[in-house]
Amino acid sequence: MVDVFIGWDRREPIAYDVCVHSLRRRTGRTDLAIHPLKLDELRAARHYTRPTAERNGHLWDVISDAPMSTEFSLTRFLVPHLGRSDWALYFDCDFLWQADIDELLALADPRFAVMVVKHDHRPPEERKMDDRIQTKYQRKNWSSLMLWNRRHPANAAVTMATVNRWRGLDLHRFCWLADAEIGALPEAWNWLEGHSNPAIAPKVIHYTRGGPWFEKWAGVAYADRWLAERDAMRAAAAR
Repeated sequence: MVDVFIGWDRREPIAYDVCVHSLRRRTGRTDLAIHPLKLDELRAARHYTRPTAERNGHLWDVISDAPMSTEFSLTRFLVPHLGRSDWALYFDCDFLWQADIDELLALADPRFAVMVVKHDHRPPEERKMDDRIQTKYQRKNWSSLMLWNRRHPANAAVTMATVNRWRGLDLHRFCWLADAEIGALPEAWNWLEGHSNPAIAPKVIHYTRGGPWFEKWAGVAYADRWLAERDAMRAAAAR
């Protein structure tokens, strides 16, 4: 069994559904335990206790005094405590899978506490998605796909208490890990629309600026693939 955790936001349920459909359609595995990270459920279970507020229509993390572009901005760091498998995978809901997850899991290296695509992402936009603030920080988008080694001793520092206490930027920068404890994945496994080299054939497309489920982003690269996946999902459900 492999635990797979996916960010879920009430503003983007269709993105989550299409993401899961694309993942399942490209693998023969039957042992994937897929979990949506829903903020309300994690709060009800007392796993996530960080105070949040609404400011000018944006979700705001009080501890960091910073905006949260999604409800799963920080819940992703609870994954080591929510899974049961030795390796657990996390990714955002605005992903579209083009390859078998087994190919990614085969890259898991026990030397590392976490494995990510090490982007040098410095977005020029001030806004993204449905007019969310585009926050800029070191190691941006490294945490949008994380292959967690739940047995690595360095991850013992990521407790429920620290996830609910540390600043968001420190979590996204993997402040508890030495550089040598963060493994690198090929960029094809987290291909950023609007940033990654178009010459790379994506194994997973990440509509990080916003996907075609937002009217403003209807014309992004690979929008046609997302729409085709959505239609395939709906056709399968109608059978």
